[in-house]
Amino acid sequence: MAYRNVVKDGDPVLRRKSRVVENFDSKLFQLLDDMAETMYREDGCGLAAVQVGVLKRVVVLDVGEGLMELINPEIISEEGEQFEEEGCLSFPGEHCKTKRPAVVKVKAQNRDGKWFIYKGTELKARCFCHEIDHLNGIIFKDRAAE
Repeated sequence: MAYRNVVKDGDPVLRRKSRVVENFDSKLFQLLDDMAETMYREDGCGLAAVQVGVLKRVVVLDVGEGLMELINPEIISEEGEQFEEEGCLSFPGEHCKTKRPAVVKVKAQNRDGKWFIYKGTELKARCFCHEIDHLNGIIFKDRAAE
């Protein structure tokens, strides 16, 4: 595993859409491992590959329940609303209240390519949405609540 530098505010890569992962190989496994190390070292609860300069649909997160690796994730259902403070490793020191669904279901592949459905509430729901937004070139400040 290796630490990767986190892309910061102002880098145009943060506004680019990430590509679907098709190869489940040693390069992907290394990316996942490096992203996990980077997220933990930076004291984050989620990290998208674009945040380390890689335009692939890959997310890691840990909201206190253990490491999750999501490849090609997509939100398949949303319920309710929540308004909470969010921050981002790419925007150090910045926070804003965002509007997110209270409950989300996400379909994603694991590192072996097998599909799963995950359910998230509260922080996990916010984290799913935040990181999947990154894969689509959307940043948390775009979701700021009025």
